[in-house]
Amino acid sequence: MHDRLRLTAGIRGLITFEWIIGLLLGAVVLSALARRIKVPYPTFLAIGGALLAFVPSSPSWTLEPGLALALFVAPVLLDAAYDTSLRDLRYNWLPVSTLVFVAVGVTTAAVALLAHWLQPEMPWAAAIALGAIVAPPDAAAATAILRQLNLPYRTLKILEGESLLNDASALLIYRVAVGAAAVQHSRWSEFAPSIVLALAGSLVAGHLFARIWMLLTERVSEAPSAIILQFAGTFMVWIVAERIGLSGILTIVAYAITIARTAPARTPARLRVPAYAVWDTVVFILNVLAFMLIGMQLRPIWTRLDDVVRSEYCAVAGCILAAVILARVAWVMLYGTVMRLLLAQGLIHPRNSTAVPTLKGGIVIGWCGMRGIVTLAAAFALPEGFPYRDLILLTAFAVVLGSLVIQGLTLRPLIVALRLKEDNSVAIEVARARGVAFRAALDEIDGDPSEEAEILRLEYRAMLLRAESDPTGGVSSSELPADPLRRRAISAARRSILRLRRSEAIGDDAFHQIEEELDRAELSAQG
Repeated sequence: MHDRLRLTAGIRGLITFEWIIGLLLGAVVLSALARRIKVPYPTFLAIGGALLAFVPSSPSWTLEPGLALALFVAPVLLDAAYDTSLRDLRYNWLPVSTLVFVAVGVTTAAVALLAHWLQPEMPWAAAIALGAIVAPPDAAAATAILRQLNLPYRTLKILEGESLLNDASALLIYRVAVGAAAVQHSRWSEFAPSIVLALAGSLVAGHLFARIWMLLTERVSEAPSAIILQFAGTFMVWIVAERIGLSGILTIVAYAITIARTAPARTPARLRVPAYAVWDTVVFILNVLAFMLIGMQLRPIWTRLDDVVRSEYCAVAGCILAAVILARVAWVMLYGTVMRLLLAQGLIHPRNSTAVPTLKGGIVIGWCGMRGIVTLAAAFALPEGFPYRDLILLTAFAVVLGSLVIQGLTLRPLIVALRLKEDNSVAIEVARARGVAFRAALDEIDGDPSEEAEILRLEYRAMLLRAESDPTGGVSSSELPADPLRRRAISAARRSILRLRRSEAIGDDAFHQIEEELDRAELSAQG
């Protein structure tokens, strides 16, 4: 009997492994198809997850709800926060903050009111939790399209800044609502102290965790060990923050931004290049798992509902999807109209002309409201027995699927129809940074009389001329033998762009582009 049970478990494990391989291969195919027709790959993942819910022989994997946010949100959020430019956040603080707080609040309130009206028996705490779950857009899908079309830099930075911070505001509301539903009778005064602690304490804790973790891991020089420690640190920071009553979202954001400001000067190219590749892969896999797992959760929900309840729940999900889309568009257009009126009256004075909100820019930002992995993870993280959990899960997936299909498939044609003018602010910063970097490299080897130094000076002078005449050019990455002199020059160039970044003469987009070019040159010079 024992051997038979062990054999059955082994067969089940083999089938699970085969399904994982099949799902990952299917996700790669869907991602390639999405790139080919130039739509966000989460759109096809959402469609795949929905179809998986109706496949009779598909597995029924389960995940502890408490692990969902840590597993899916923490790495994705750190990846986004690492590339965030504090300079651009500060320049665009007003539109970003209104999207993060006002747009999320308006969407949460609209959804909560609508859900409670459609389902009068639903507790207010559950309705607010639903609103908070579907409130934060996942701008990763939108920016994937926007980067292909070379839109105005400010539009892209507003969406990236929003995607980093709106998760924190929405999940803070979500956390309070779930807590209120658990105790049933609660007052705002009972949650206010914990919210203040979560806001202030999380930022401080994230900064301290980053400093401590960098001290503990600074001597790790092997790429596999360093990458494993990066993931372990991310999960540990999230878990510790949640255990001591802080916001995991805010703590991870502060943790990632602190590391991003100090790690480039301490991390060699042979560690950074594979780490970036691994993180991109992991974020893709987490998106695949999130959509597939939520699809598996929908199948038992769907099968145990009768036809009347199914129709009712689908109607609720459709109404909430419409409310989510319209609430964002309405707020963005209202904000743009008010700002243009204030500008016309001379009541406010923008720093430059690009800071003036335009009608076309508002339409694009308003339509970039696709929901994604954070919404799925938050819905999945609801504890078993939460009021109307089945309806919330079904609605959350419907909002993600509907927004990715409706907005994801129409965003590119909309942008093309609007004919927005691109700007070359990043290219200008990159050209300036290249010039500074090459001059620093020349200065570093200026006093060396060797023949190798003279050849290297000629090469860098040629690259300097090319950088000044062609902003889209890059550092030569041809195969070179191990060259200590070249590595010394590259180190000087790297120090110069780090100074430019610290002084905010260039933004993070320009910095990371030059950093990648110098990484390739450094790896080539190592032989």
